[in-house]
Amino acid sequence: MKRETTTEPSNADVEAAYDEYVMPIWKSLNVPVERASNCTLEDFEGTEYLDLFSGISVANLGHNDEAVVEAATEQLETFVHGCSYVHPNQPVAELAERLAELTPGDLQKSFFCNSGTEAVEGAIKLARKYTGNQEVVALEMGFHGRTLGSLALTGNHAYKHGMGSTINDVVHAPAPDKYRSPHRDLDDAAFAAAAAADLERTIGTHTSGEIAAVVVEPVMGEGGIIVPPADYLERVAEIARDHGGVLIADEVQTGYGRTGEFWAVDHVDVEPDILTQAKGIANGLPLGAFTASAEIADAFESGDHLSTFGGNPVSCAAALATIDRLEDDVIANARDQGEWLAEHLGVLADEYDVVGDVRGRGLMWGLEIVAPDERGPGPADVPAPAPKRAAAIADYLREEEQIVAGVGGYHKNVVRLQPPLSISREQLERALEGLRAAVDASR
Repeated sequence: MKRETTTEPSNADVEAAYDEYVMPIWKSLNVPVERASNCTLEDFEGTEYLDLFSGISVANLGHNDEAVVEAATEQLETFVHGCSYVHPNQPVAELAERLAELTPGDLQKSFFCNSGTEAVEGAIKLARKYTGNQEVVALEMGFHGRTLGSLALTGNHAYKHGMGSTINDVVHAPAPDKYRSPHRDLDDAAFAAAAAADLERTIGTHTSGEIAAVVVEPVMGEGGIIVPPADYLERVAEIARDHGGVLIADEVQTGYGRTGEFWAVDHVDVEPDILTQAKGIANGLPLGAFTASAEIADAFESGDHLSTFGGNPVSCAAALATIDRLEDDVIANARDQGEWLAEHLGVLADEYDVVGDVRGRGLMWGLEIVAPDERGPGPADVPAPAPKRAAAIADYLREEEQIVAGVGGYHKNVVRLQPPLSISREQLERALEGLRAAVDASR
């Protein structure tokens, strides 16, 4: 029986349709969206929300950016689907050339797909083909996707429970999570060396010693906005290459200005061998990519990898407009507003003992929420995670302050602030005021 619909749906109507017709996998922030503009979401009852999550770091320019909509509309009126791997077209060619200019080092050739998960899967296939090795090293608490291959790389049982085995030949090294590390009292250089030694030991004890790749997020998003020290990524690249492999930088969440530079690896002296990207690439239209040097990319032969919808010309046109806008003034705004936000979040952490740690870059920040009187896991002086309190903070923000924020981290106790990079100082001041009220209410 068809469900009756009305011309003016309500929040409840949309949620009911999800319950009845959408598989039970969606993670709701409890804000049904009828329309959105820049940093604002509006539900079906006219309530407006300040968006501090950007659809999980997707709407980096803000929702419905005029230049992106115009570029996509113009391409829609030209042609929608050319299958870029059968019929060469200008949006794909131009975007690939632009990425060769924007990506670090000698990265030159791109493969276009539909999502970050596909980008990671393709990058692993390419690394295996190029090196002739099979084993891949990822990090505990890392996140690289939910299909079987990318899920094998993801270092969190919460995403794997009930799924059985994924692919073989993947091992995980400890994450460079200084807050809960036994090496937390070391300075950054010494901590980087200790974390790199953990990686070297993992390769020595769990692999044949000949690997295809080490896969890392330059800032670990789902893991809890974990920012490794600069020397760590440099050492990881050396270790990967010393063992016959390549370094894959997973910039799906950190790319396109999120950290205040175009790529998160731009903050450090690291040139990855393969770089994966998606989320913010087309400001909401589905698109993913991985980019490699010509030498590595040419390991793929015709038919080794393909995507029917990958490199959709409408999405590629939107991506080109996104890049123009980011380079115009949006990344500079992310850098400036991020510096202001970092300072004020630090003050908030000093004031509240339930905020155990604040970390991030640009406009990608996490507040680790803790139970001050409880301990573990980790060193004896580190408070226990408080996931229920973190959820309560996010609920208060949404319900009382009309502000949308995320919650994540391995222990589900990190409040995630990843607003559109176009956010204003006034909006950040409102966010900080609401966050202070939410933390107060949670104590």
